[in-house]
Amino acid sequence: MPPSSGMAAFLHGSPLAVFALLLSLSVLVPPLARWLRLPDLVGLLAAGVLIGPHALGWLQTEGPTVGLLSDIGVIYLLFIAGLEIDLAEFARIRQRSFQFGLLTFSLPLLGGAGLALAYGYAPLSAVLLGSVLASHTPLGYPIVRSYGAVGEESVVVAIGGTIFTDLAALLLLALCMGLSRGELSAPAVALLLGKVALFALLLVGTITQLGTGLVRRSVNNDSQLFVAVLLTLFVAGLGAELAGVEKIVGAFLAGLAVNRVLPEGRVKEQVVFVGAALFIPIFFIDLGLLLNLPTFFSTILGSPFAIALIATLITTKGLAALWAGRIYRYNSTQVLTLWSLSLPQVAATLAATFVGFRAGLFDAAVLNSVLAMMVVTATLGPALTAQAIPRLAQATAASLTAEGAGRLALVRRSLRVLLPVSNPSSEARLFALAGLLIGGSSEDPGLVLPLAVVSPRQAEAGHASPLAMAASLARARELLQSASSIAEADQVPCQPLLRVDSDVAAGIARVAMEQASDLVLMGLARPGRFGQWLFGDLVEATCRQVSCPVVVAGLRRDPASLKRLLVPIKDVTAGALEQFQLAERLAAALGGSITLLHVPDLGQSSQQRAEVEAQLARWQPGAEGQAVSVAIKVDIRPDQNIETSIEDAARSHDLVILRSQRRLVAGLPIPAGGRMGGLMRRLSISVLVISDPLH
Repeated sequence: MPPSSGMAAFLHGSPLAVFALLLSLSVLVPPLARWLRLPDLVGLLAAGVLIGPHALGWLQTEGPTVGLLSDIGVIYLLFIAGLEIDLAEFARIRQRSFQFGLLTFSLPLLGGAGLALAYGYAPLSAVLLGSVLASHTPLGYPIVRSYGAVGEESVVVAIGGTIFTDLAALLLLALCMGLSRGELSAPAVALLLGKVALFALLLVGTITQLGTGLVRRSVNNDSQLFVAVLLTLFVAGLGAELAGVEKIVGAFLAGLAVNRVLPEGRVKEQVVFVGAALFIPIFFIDLGLLLNLPTFFSTILGSPFAIALIATLITTKGLAALWAGRIYRYNSTQVLTLWSLSLPQVAATLAATFVGFRAGLFDAAVLNSVLAMMVVTATLGPALTAQAIPRLAQATAASLTAEGAGRLALVRRSLRVLLPVSNPSSEARLFALAGLLIGGSSEDPGLVLPLAVVSPRQAEAGHASPLAMAASLARARELLQSASSIAEADQVPCQPLLRVDSDVAAGIARVAMEQASDLVLMGLARPGRFGQWLFGDLVEATCRQVSCPVVVAGLRRDPASLKRLLVPIKDVTAGALEQFQLAERLAAALGGSITLLHVPDLGQSSQQRAEVEAQLARWQPGAEGQAVSVAIKVDIRPDQNIETSIEDAARSHDLVILRSQRRLVAGLPIPAGGRMGGLMRRLSISVLVISDPLH
């Protein structure tokens, strides 16, 4: 008897134990995969293989619990794909996005179908395989965000093309699945297309009509909106099945419709989080249950079909990008950007392959070949994006000057700085720093906005919540009075604000928008690692929601003594210029100096290094009309580790100003990474971190 048979029998008789096992893997495997420098997806697939019928034998993919959770995961995956598409960016260049989407859909479709027919597959299976190759998932988008290149035209065109490719691929999937259950006749095709069109119009129209009114009535009821969005997802999936359309098509259309009516904010984050943290990982684990490793490796190593499939995808996606580049007169870097963002095959590819395999249209050879293609493209696509985006950023940086660019133009105007307070007596250094930041070259002296947020959830104490709320409000007014006294003593213009909000971070974000704040200034909290992982952190939550930059300060000395400023610059971008301008504003107020520290990437050519050095030189006093009298020097340290270089340079400085680019990864807002936190803990001097807004 195999050693796993006892566990398999136990799991077979306990759906709760199956759910607990899947949930445990969903929580534990992704961090382990990242530690091993593997994508989360690869780790989850490996976990599914390990517990599946071809290894330990604990779970079978035919089990009702696994099947239900996996079905929820697959429709959630496509729902989020529709929910996360930036409709505003798509509308801006929709014609070019549509043209590129048509090219990058049709060429892989023809190539994949032709390849399948050449290997003897039925016409219906061949068309479905072509549709699998036609879609794409822009996995390199987090890299685009990290370089501040989301507005680049080639990026917008590639992301916008996702709408066309995913929707067309899923509609073709619905057509193939419908034809597989009936006769291949013209009336059947026309009827199915009519049903798909009618279902899409009814679904999108109903969600838009009802959703707009619901959002207006439930603007302060997050729970009601959250439940309504989940109900929309499952009703759309069920309605698609009743209409004879594949349920993932309904989920994707529902995601697009909800995207139109649901504003950015807490509810959308909660919806994405539930899917990304719970159901979607279970779908990937279930996909691993289907994977037979010996067959998989023999397919990759010994199957000409798998190699031909991967080559067909890479070639046809490249031809589509090249063709579009010639039409739009793009340079080679922009063409590479189109190619790299349209290459990865994850979301719609996985869903369509999974459905096709379950329906018997794909055999194990196709399944393993598509999984191999997914692993290759999910690795190659972001790698190419990492090569293309720095070149785009450098081209944009050539037009950046310290006098004429930057979102805030921090040196040349006064600012409105929002300062959340909890204990003004211990935040005196933050008030002093805010006073240095607000002043500009105009006659307007700027303004500090001390903010106290009172949450009814925190004020409640048993059945005495009204009394507790009154006490919390009284304490908040005392805090603001103390803040005003500190500001008056420092001669800093001040306007205290009091806010009652169910969520403190959301309250800060709403006030920042209402008051047209330029910056939110917060102190650096140092909670325990486990507590922060389990309960979250106010600074993290604020950075996720605020629509303006957030400056997080860890001040070890009086700000007036911070005269030697260190500014590490990775690449010359608008975000880096904003980081530099923050330092220049402080240096001008204090009569200090700035060191621009640049550590070139090992992969940079000598020409690229020279271009960055020349761009940094233009930020120095006297260069291209630079009028602010601040001593600035450039410190280039080639062939060194960036963290080691920052730590070494920090020993001769008083303050280091870092930049943390927020980004979306699988729909979740993720900080710059653990390296930033580790570096901040090791530095012995004061630190400022400017965090760009997520949206």
